[in-house]
Amino acid sequence: MSGYSEAGVDPPSGLRVTLRSYRRFVVVVWSFLPLVLAHARDRRRFLLFGPSREVTEAVRRRRAEYLLETLLDLGPTFIKIGQILSTRPDVLPPTYIGVLSRLQDRVPPDPWEEVRPVVENDLGPVDETFDEFDTDPISGASLGQVYTAVLDGERVAVKVRRPGIVERVEADLRVVQTLLPLVLTVAPPGQAFTMENLADEFETTIREELDYEHEAEMLTAVGENFAEEPRVTIPRALSDYSTRRVLTMEYVDGVKINDVDAIDAMGLDRKSLVRRLEETYIDMIIDHGLFQADPHPGNIAVQADGTLVFYDFGVTGRLDAYTQEKLFDFYVAVANDDVETVIDTFIELGALDPSVDRGWMREVFELVFESLRGGGVEVYEVRQIVSEFQGTLYEFPLRLPQNLALIVRVSTVLEGVCRTLDDDFDFIAVVNDYVSAQGRREENVRALRDRFEESLSDLVSGVVGTPVRADEVLADVDRERVALDVDLVERNESLDTLASRVVWGLLFAAGALSTTVLFAFSDLLAAEVTAAGTVVVGLFFVRAMRRRSRGLSVRPQFTRQSMRQRQQE
Repeated sequence: MSGYSEAGVDPPSGLRVTLRSYRRFVVVVWSFLPLVLAHARDRRRFLLFGPSREVTEAVRRRRAEYLLETLLDLGPTFIKIGQILSTRPDVLPPTYIGVLSRLQDRVPPDPWEEVRPVVENDLGPVDETFDEFDTDPISGASLGQVYTAVLDGERVAVKVRRPGIVERVEADLRVVQTLLPLVLTVAPPGQAFTMENLADEFETTIREELDYEHEAEMLTAVGENFAEEPRVTIPRALSDYSTRRVLTMEYVDGVKINDVDAIDAMGLDRKSLVRRLEETYIDMIIDHGLFQADPHPGNIAVQADGTLVFYDFGVTGRLDAYTQEKLFDFYVAVANDDVETVIDTFIELGALDPSVDRGWMREVFELVFESLRGGGVEVYEVRQIVSEFQGTLYEFPLRLPQNLALIVRVSTVLEGVCRTLDDDFDFIAVVNDYVSAQGRREENVRALRDRFEESLSDLVSGVVGTPVRADEVLADVDRERVALDVDLVERNESLDTLASRVVWGLLFAAGALSTTVLFAFSDLLAAEVTAAGTVVVGLFFVRAMRRRSRGLSVRPQFTRQSMRQRQQE
């Protein structure tokens, strides 16, 4: 029950959930039993003995269709499970992925008489709270349904959680938790981690979807990220009229992103539209680290001027700075056909076992890339990428963490949307443009940094005063051909002077570099403050350089003969 408290969802009644769980357990086991027996007979024809059976593609498709209908019959929770599985090529073979990708909610809307008490318990009487309220839902899903209304003269959308859905979900989650250990015992070793992680992902996401306060927070956060982008719209959440069970937000109209005829009728360029859609998601993932994780066509719309509208932030993904950086490195490596970096990135992200056979993985990736080299790595189509990876990921020893699993889900669903609008869309070209833009933006700063590093190196060399040909002596020391004894004759005053020069010199160079970088990024206020501090440090540096030093007196004693004597001793 603690999961609901953390997600902000009211915990269901324990006794009712327990009784429902027992009933659901029997129903679920009976529904999946034919598939379980069929897979068991694939290993041994007569279950306990006999040879294995060959499974044809036609048989796999029939089983996938049976699984589809079973999930639909079992209701909302298992429909959600199927939708997640349809975006996980690391768990199911391509045949199952193709069939389950058709999975959509087939849940009729609850009657208004049952929904009205939810709204009025949370917001007050409907007739007093809203100017108008249309009791016919404009959309419905397994967990909630959406109505339109007028609030203080503004048209709004009101999303209401289905009555009793928390108890139904909790009962089904208990069934899943009970059956999961049995599934893991027969799962391939390389997939056990992924499947267990998948179960955790499902529990987290479905509880987030049930918490509309969480969705209101995500609408606000993502909306702020795109506040300066006029071609992207995120509905504004009305927090004063939103609770855990009811979400009231700005009504934003638009045409579904996969409605090709309507988009053509508006005279929009589909290629440009799809490109901007992908660029927006790259911004969400790489730049912001916060993204909508359920981009099916019902959650994305387009307006007459080409503005993209994103709905439903019940399922969102969050990435830390490290993961964002590694994903950027991954995109660059794929574009550059750098297999070694791709493998390293998978391992660093925790998506690949570090003990994996790198030689085998290299061969697998090279085969995938080789099949994509027809017109060069930078011009292959997104359809080819997803097809190749879906056909291969199932064989990989992958163990996708939850945040990466959500990215796989987003990429897979977006691929279908993009292919609907533009069969020739080149996803890697978008990635390359993004990488190039990032590189151009950082190029000036990198050049300035390199110049200051060179100046800083010269400064340190001048302050320390490395003797001529000292590098050759150091090379001899590195080869263990020289022994060096230095006896310091003077007191520590000379060392203090030398250290003072080095420290103030380093601080002055660092301040100058920081000031230049801040000016390059047009942060004038910060640059001015840093410049003032650098001037003060510079005065101390000049003072340190003017201070007279009594010098150092040393007696170097290094000869090859003495080195040999030491070695003999």
